[in-house]
Amino acid sequence: MRQRVITAVVALALFIPILWLGGLAVELVAALLAVIGVYELFRMKGLTLLSFEGILAAIGAVVLVLPKERWFFFLSEGTDTFMLFYLIVMILLGTAVISKNTYTIDEAGFPVIVSLYVGMGFQNFVNARTEGLPVLLFGLFIVWATDIGAYMVGRKYGKHKLSPDVSPNKTIEGALGGIGSALVVAILYFLLYPSTELFGHGLFVMLLLTILLSIVGQFGDLVESSIKRHYDVKDSGNILPGHGGILDRFDSLLFVFPIMHLFGLI
Repeated sequence: MRQRVITAVVALALFIPILWLGGLAVELVAALLAVIGVYELFRMKGLTLLSFEGILAAIGAVVLVLPKERWFFFLSEGTDTFMLFYLIVMILLGTAVISKNTYTIDEAGFPVIVSLYVGMGFQNFVNARTEGLPVLLFGLFIVWATDIGAYMVGRKYGKHKLSPDVSPNKTIEGALGGIGSALVVAILYFLLYPSTELFGHGLFVMLLLTILLSIVGQFGDLVESSIKRHYDVKDSGNILPGHGGILDRFDSLLFVFPIMHLFGLI
């Protein structure tokens, strides 16, 4: 527990100034986190990042994360960075031809989905900060409140397993506690930043979206747990002592921010 607290304090001390600065700082850190996320997924599968598909997957994730206006200004006005990403997909698929089918579409699918999973998540993390610090903080607070509420309520009242085959320690009671905690935090947040001014929606709509985001965040956590269970690993990595890897800390966020974008909150 002591190690977890120390790591959390140090991470926040480094993370908060970066969030405050925004812009280039957030973009570079998000790109770095994306590469680490790709590395962790490749490592879980027993592959190395310093391989043909590993390097392409990392480049693909970075291409998705970094904004076109600052980093890919050479692209024509009607072209977005997803076309660069698709170029990487074509290279991976074309490898089957060059290798005479020793490298297959099944093998190419792994780096593609890894890049999308990590890249789109951190892309929308960057987009949220571009919209403004209050927008980004809303997403972060909902995820953190859900995690804390689910842990506290689940530990004290949890009896019915939520998904025992994927994450045996999570309970339905804990999940409901996480949603309730997220709602409380959202109400307090909107006292500081009225929802109509921040997102253009009234309080009732935003509370409904808060419930959705809390559920999505917990689902993102379960998705990462299922990946770890599939590869029979306890943590995605060990870069954060006491907490595991980057994906262990950002798994919920990688789902929440794209859904915020989908519903026009980013």
